[in-house]
Amino acid sequence: MGKSAENHADQGEAAVDVHDGVKLLDSGVNFVGEQVSYPPGKARIKSVLATMAPGQKTGWHKHGVPTYGYILEGQITVDYGDGGKTTYRAGEGVLEAMDYWHEGINDGDVPARVVVVFMGAEGAENVIYKPEDASGDD
Repeated sequence: MGKSAENHADQGEAAVDVHDGVKLLDSGVNFVGEQVSYPPGKARIKSVLATMAPGQKTGWHKHGVPTYGYILEGQITVDYGDGGKTTYRAGEGVLEAMDYWHEGINDGDVPARVVVVFMGAEGAENVIYKPEDASGDD
């Protein structure tokens, strides 16, 4: 039992494991049905707080690493081409598509704030933008 749990037990309270908090996401498969797989190499994790203004788009892109997002405020609708569209709202977690072109837009009326976590490896590309002259193929 850790120090914190011991303190609770001494006070007659049930120990609470802080790792058993509110579940935000528990999946290994994303919206388009891809199984998450990690790139080989030495782990490199990057997290950012991204803000999108109303009407702002991400541009068509895909991810070279597993990517998790948590919507803090606002909403973002993601177009996965022939994979469909879905809207993520404040309080929702998303496991992003990796090898599938997609584009997000803040189609709400307030800024969208998203915590984004790239779970990659040294040398792996977190975001790969679609070349302008590429066809609409996945």
